[in-house]
Amino acid sequence: MTGTPGIRFREIATDALRFWEKGRIAFNVVLLAVTVFILRAEVFTYALPLFAYAIIANFFYSTAYIPDVFIQYSNFRGLWRKWRWLLWLTGTVFASFIAFLALIGLAFNGWS
Repeated sequence: MTGTPGIRFREIATDALRFWEKGRIAFNVVLLAVTVFILRAEVFTYALPLFAYAIIANFFYSTAYIPDVFIQYSNFRGLWRKWRWLLWLTGTVFASFIAFLALIGLAFNGWS
């Protein structure tokens, strides 16, 4: 039972993967830029913890698939596909803000 007749899960999943995985590259570049800007030369000192943070950030990025697939099964599929970049932008700005706060704390206080 779908909002758009004839749309199968495979088509919706492919569409979601195509959109979000392209966005993941830009998402990671933005977070990397914030990290390098804040830590500058110290970025290599904290490489292992930063790698762990990157994994966590990408895990949370993947949660965008849940509303995407859900909404694509509704009658709002066309409108959603046109405007879902706003969810990407909002999430990327929010993740950048969280990274900024964490990195400022790291830069001034270390890990303690």
